[in-house]
Amino acid sequence: MHLRMMGKTGIKVSALGYGCMRFPLLPGKEDDAKNVDIPEAVRLLRHAVDNGVNYIDTAYHYHGSMSETIVGKALQDGYREKVYLATKSPVYALEKEEDFFRILDEQLDRLQTDAIDFYLLHTLNRDLWNNRVLPFGLLDKMQQAKAAGKIRHIGFSFHDDVQMFREIVDATDLWEFCQIQINYLDVATQAGLEGLRYAARKGLGVIAMEPLRGGLLANVPNNAKKVFEDSGEKRSPVDWALSFLWDMPEISLLLSGMSSFDQLNENLALAAKASVGMLSAEQKKVIGRVQEVMTKDSVVPCTGCGYCSECPKQIAIPRIFSAYKKYQTYGDLEGAKNAYAEVLEKFSPVCGSECISCKTCETICPQQIAISEWMPKIDEKLR
Repeated sequence: MHLRMMGKTGIKVSALGYGCMRFPLLPGKEDDAKNVDIPEAVRLLRHAVDNGVNYIDTAYHYHGSMSETIVGKALQDGYREKVYLATKSPVYALEKEEDFFRILDEQLDRLQTDAIDFYLLHTLNRDLWNNRVLPFGLLDKMQQAKAAGKIRHIGFSFHDDVQMFREIVDATDLWEFCQIQINYLDVATQAGLEGLRYAARKGLGVIAMEPLRGGLLANVPNNAKKVFEDSGEKRSPVDWALSFLWDMPEISLLLSGMSSFDQLNENLALAAKASVGMLSAEQKKVIGRVQEVMTKDSVVPCTGCGYCSECPKQIAIPRIFSAYKKYQTYGDLEGAKNAYAEVLEKFSPVCGSECISCKTCETICPQQIAISEWMPKIDEKLR
């Protein structure tokens, strides 16, 4: 496993980190993110650590608030000492200042640890910055938590535009690292390459999340697949996507949410060859052509993160978007209709047209998708 410097922290982290948002679910129980196959998740995490992964990333609400507990279980028996542990303060869920330390103490208990190595303010955007972080004094509270030894390094994850990203980066000298959505489709959206380079120049470690855009870049459309095949390179789409990030010196590590041993072992093999400058100029041109093809065809940028799952009407939003992608990305209308029918039969009590436009989902969607507009459109197209 290749190690990289995490910005000004002086810490070397594995090129591949384990993101704990997509653990394997029990067969037949995929309708509820809480139904994690815990023994399998523990085996996956420990196998990753045994093979050099030294950065584990979770969050307060992942897997219906089960992820931290599972990670805490996996890191027993000496595994905690082998890794840097990261989790996040759920800024969007804080209703008063006192919630910060109450939740932090709960996280320490779940994770069965005395200190969190890398602690982030979760999914910052303009609204949370102005209406939670600043009025609740969260930067001071992060500093207090560090002084108390409860956290060791201070950072944030981000979903907004690059102007807001720069404003947050410049707001304090406390930041030591940040986490942004970056992949070869998201070079000019959210923080993008501009934000990546800006943060790195400031000395921040930069963690890449969604390197496969919720799995889309692991199973690219046929026209993009043809571009890769015509290049003559014997690389999988996953290899292309991860190499795009590892090629850049500003990337400290990338996170992958691996839900099977096949995915984990493939990524471990790819990480063994990860290095800055690993792509040639011609290989970068190939990725550029794929960018053009996929940017033209992409419509709904859903990554399947599941943040929108707490729908008051119980609409299975991520699954509906997943069904629609069979049409919007691959042109398979019949397959999309069949997938939508299966979602309505197994997972969603009501269809997309029954969305009440409460926008509860939209306030927390990292991609800022107009979900209430898309649900009835998809229902009309696929039913």
